[in-house]
Amino acid sequence: MSSQVSTSNLLKESRIFNNPQQFIEGWYWVLASKELGKGKVKSINVIGRELAIYRDFDGQLVSVDAYCPHMGANLAEGKVEGNGLRCLFHNWKFDVEGNCIDIPCLGKSLPIKIKTFPTAEQYGMIWVWTGEVAKQPLPFVPELEFAECDAVFASRFIKNCHPNVVMINAIDAQHFNTVHNLPLKIIFGKEEINKNAIKFSNITRGGKDSLLIKLILPFYKKAGTYSMCYWYGSTGTVTIGPDFLHFHIMFTLRLLEGGKTEGQTILITKKRHGLHGWLLNLIVLWLTKLVGNYFAKGDTKIFQTIKFDLKTPLKADESILQFIQHVEKQDALNWGSWEVVDT
Repeated sequence: MSSQVSTSNLLKESRIFNNPQQFIEGWYWVLASKELGKGKVKSINVIGRELAIYRDFDGQLVSVDAYCPHMGANLAEGKVEGNGLRCLFHNWKFDVEGNCIDIPCLGKSLPIKIKTFPTAEQYGMIWVWTGEVAKQPLPFVPELEFAECDAVFASRFIKNCHPNVVMINAIDAQHFNTVHNLPLKIIFGKEEINKNAIKFSNITRGGKDSLLIKLILPFYKKAGTYSMCYWYGSTGTVTIGPDFLHFHIMFTLRLLEGGKTEGQTILITKKRHGLHGWLLNLIVLWLTKLVGNYFAKGDTKIFQTIKFDLKTPLKADESILQFIQHVEKQDALNWGSWEVVDT
């Protein structure tokens, strides 16, 4: 029997996966919450589109197309007034829904509206939905879906490959042996949470003769936890650790021009209250950072030079193919314009 798996021309026919001109409609990280105080506005380029994002004096976040519909001035050069944004150039004012509510030279408004995008905060980060209406929740760690969490930022990075390629690294079981020297045989089972989220969880076998496995085995009543949940093909949450303590790491990515990746690592843990809980969380988040650094260290060089082309998929690549299939079923938008891709 051939060691290769049947792909049904999946890789040849894929239209979204590893495509530098398309991306999945969904939630994407924009900037840290602390970078945008009340009454402040910032210019930001997200997946090829210029936005002006502001926080009004009630604390509400608003994301709009950056350019004023009058003469195209960048609205991020303007100022926040109450719950609206006023353009610097001719002082046109727009409310939180994008409606023009004041044109000083006319003494009235006109029925003009700029495009707005759903905006939210989670894990100390501001997120923007790239369509008109948010159809799914913000990315979350499945194990912590309903929990109050503490989160801190770790590394921010640029990779010379597509976000999809960076994402599949966490379910590339072969590279745990070759790159990270972990004597484990990992088999993943998949679970589709919704149209835009898929989870891969481990069934670990082998490796018990290794000194490393013998040392850590007493901490595991079961096989141990290693799972990866993908959102919109570009944000992944890793849950790893022994039964008594799980570490949670989010890698949230966005597509740059030319098919490159900009990413932010977020360390997450369940909130523990009181002084002792606060101290414990500091320790847990520090340990989480060490875990993340260990797995990132060996992969950095690869992502700076790889030209991804899966020509000879093996049975060991089955989870990667399942991820590609999941990506291909989602709604695609065009780079820069954010217009829906015709299917």
